[in-house]
Amino acid sequence: MDNDDDIARANRAKRGSPYLNTDQAAAYLKLSGRLLKRMRRSGKGPVFRRHSRFVQYHIDDLDAWSRDQSAREIGHD
Repeated sequence: MDNDDDIARANRAKRGSPYLNTDQAAAYLKLSGRLLKRMRRSGKGPVFRRHSRFVQYHIDDLDAWSRDQSAREIGHD
């Protein structure tokens, strides 16, 4: 699937629903879906929810995680 398509789907989802699937969340964060899955398994990624068997990321949690990552990077200079 094309990354631009994932971003477009993420933007549509953001308008309609605050929840994104793994590929949409990865595109939103400019990460690969594979990296986001690895981060989820290791407990280092953004907060996620399971809705039935589906993993979903709330857009606010993605934004909060991203801000936290920026703060950590600044603190290491």
